[in-house]
Amino acid sequence: MGAMQKIGELIQQRRDHMRITQKQLADMADVGINTLYKIETGQANPTFESLQKITDILGMEITLQVKKV
Repeated sequence: MGAMQKIGELIQQRRDHMRITQKQLADMADVGINTLYKIETGQANPTFESLQKITDILGMEITLQVKKV
């Protein structure tokens, strides 16, 4: 599974857990519903700004770390 697919899966799981529809989240994050659908299915390459808006609304945090070798 690619990174964007995993991110999309996590966003969808959190959205479902919070009982927020795709339409509601798209409106709150000011992104198109088609864009959100593509993010959740791993088909999009969203901007960092869009991801940050979505994750902030869902109470998630984007973290970068050095890979363990």
